[in-house]
Amino acid sequence: MSGPAVVVLDHGSGNVRSAVRALERVGADVRLTADAEAAENCDGLVVPGVGAFAAVVAGLRAVGGDTIMKARLAGGRPVLGICVGLQVLFERSTEHGQDDVDGLGIWRGTVERLRADVVPHMGWNTVRVPDGSPLFDGVSRERFYFVHSYGVQNLPAGSDQPTHVTWGEHGSPFVAAAEGGPLSALQFHPEKSGDAGARLLWNWLQTLT
Repeated sequence: MSGPAVVVLDHGSGNVRSAVRALERVGADVRLTADAEAAENCDGLVVPGVGAFAAVVAGLRAVGGDTIMKARLAGGRPVLGICVGLQVLFERSTEHGQDDVDGLGIWRGTVERLRADVVPHMGWNTVRVPDGSPLFDGVSRERFYFVHSYGVQNLPAGSDQPTHVTWGEHGSPFVAAAEGGPLSALQFHPEKSGDAGARLLWNWLQTLT
């Protein structure tokens, strides 16, 4: 019996094969594609992102990813963003000194350079998980693997914002993960986070059935 049908959206964001393999290992039936019909109709959509914020946004829009994601969310169908795939869900970024590079604006907030002596933030780190987080069930005390120079460091309040926000710290606090209805997103790389990352991806798969 095959697992949930998961599409990893192929929008030109570097090597995403490790995410495909990690999802396969925890039981998903995974397809890497930019096909809109497949991405709209699968059980779960994963939106990875590596590199520059503006390039990831452009790549997503080039394959209709922004439209696909918003249609899925309007229908209550799960989406998981990873790394820059989390950042682009917010309103804007100031990456590389550019003011107000527009994101998808699904959640409110700005992606800014981390306020730390050493950037990028690279390696294992702990996170502060709120009570009741479905994603972090069983792994709230574990460490996860980060590679990033920018993050969401101030999150405006509001009913349209994530219901569960997990915080990390590197120089100052930043959003390490966010969950709200069918939309979940991770600043860290679960596919590089060993058993803890695998358990987290397994937890996400359980929300698809």
